Amino acid sequence: MDIIEEKICRLIDEHQEEIIAFGKDIWHHAELGFQEHRTAAKFAEKMKEFGLFTQEGLALTGVKSYLKGKNYKGTTVALMGEFDGLPIPDNADANPETGAAHCCGHDAQCTGVMGAAFALTDPEVKAAMDGNIVFFGVPAEEYVQVELRNEMRKKGLVRYGCGKCELLRIGALDDVDITVGHHAGSEKKYCIANRSCNGFVTKTVHFKGKAAHGTNPQDAINAMAAANLAMVAVDAQRETFRDEDCVRVHGCVTKVTGASNIISDEVTMEYSVRGKILPAYVDASKKVDRAMRAGSIATGCGVTITTVPGNMPIRPVKDTRAVEEALDIIANGTGLPVTCTGPDFHSKSSGDYGDISAVMPLLQFNTGGYRGEFHSPSAMLDDPYEAYVVPAKLFALIGYKLLKNGGDYACALMDSFEQLMTREQYVAFMESMMTEEVVPPAPCLLSYKRSFLLTAIP
Repeated sequence: MDIIEEKICRLIDEHQEEIIAFGKDIWHHAELGFQEHRTAAKFAEKMKEFGLFTQEGLALTGVKSYLKGKNYKGTTVALMGEFDGLPIPDNADANPETGAAHCCGHDAQCTGVMGAAFALTDPEVKAAMDGNIVFFGVPAEEYVQVELRNEMRKKGLVRYGCGKCELLRIGALDDVDITVGHHAGSEKKYCIANRSCNGFVTKTVHFKGKAAHGTNPQDAINAMAAANLAMVAVDAQRETFRDEDCVRVHGCVTKVTGASNIISDEVTMEYSVRGKILPAYVDASKKVDRAMRAGSIATGCGVTITTVPGNMPIRPVKDTRAVEEALDIIANGTGLPVTCTGPDFHSKSSGDYGDISAVMPLLQFNTGGYRGEFHSPSAMLDDPYEAYVVPAKLFALIGYKLLKNGGDYACALMDSFEQLMTREQYVAFMESMMTEEVVPPAPCLLSYKRSFLLTAIP
């Protein structure tokens, strides 16, 4: 550790009570994506207390604060933390007003970014960095409440389903060169998270038929039958997916009208289509659409297939020295092991950090401080120092390491980065995946009324 790194750790430890209090407050007041108004206001208030120029209301609730380093025109590193919780109202610490809980650890992320400012805004630390830091609190990482987000999209409040996608779309990341992200968990270890991850699109499928009494199926167009056929057709596609593409197709029925003695006239389903590379999940998406049309055609039921882009695949980087060295400093103080999920490790899950990684280098790290299983009601805050103070140190150390010595680590990282697409190309791709297909109903109803039979028989 050099003297600046020692000072970074000391300054954050000196403010640990304030950092932990901030984190616990966020933990107990979880809010859902694009609705994190209280969280965003608290984050912005702290940034302004540090004297930072702060923009608010980006992608509805995003907050972006600037720390100008010694070289104002140098590399800009964004330390990024997420605001949103998950709709898990039966978690013991769920917010009773919103039904949300931080069973995803985003309270640790935004707290860590805030806590890093206690060190990086120090004049001596700031003067040692040849570049700029952005403290970025971002909304809506979790792709939940799909129908609500579709309604928000129709109203023009957002265009895409996740916060980082929206921030890219509106140009809020145009002045950022490198992003540093964090993930919390329940394991007692640290991790260099440089893995690949699936991308995905999401679909809402609405079958519209004609209701009738269950004893008169000839007078109905059975929407549930159409949905069942479509799901079987999806399953028939699975053997056509290549193993190396890690395609995952999963969905559920979210709405059914009718009763046991009434044939359903409306069924709504939601599907996610994931894959390791863009061509793989674009191909799978088309096959799912084909399966939905099959259910419609076979039954004469109308169908509307609405596809909305989700997240891009996460792309690993070639240079993680800043994260490795920062984790070594922290691990030496705690005795916890450091592991690495490197480029050879692939996760079938998805996240909107993938969208960031398509256009700029992304560095990620994992820490602990929780117990239970994430994304379930059992996830609970366990060790506030590990959950909140350690990420603050790591965010600050990584930012400093990237920008010290003329920003040599940052420059090497950017030089080795192979950009998948520009922001303009990214937006064009996302727009191409936003489609709505309508297949009108084609009933073949035959009335067996006596009058028809009498006229039909010669």
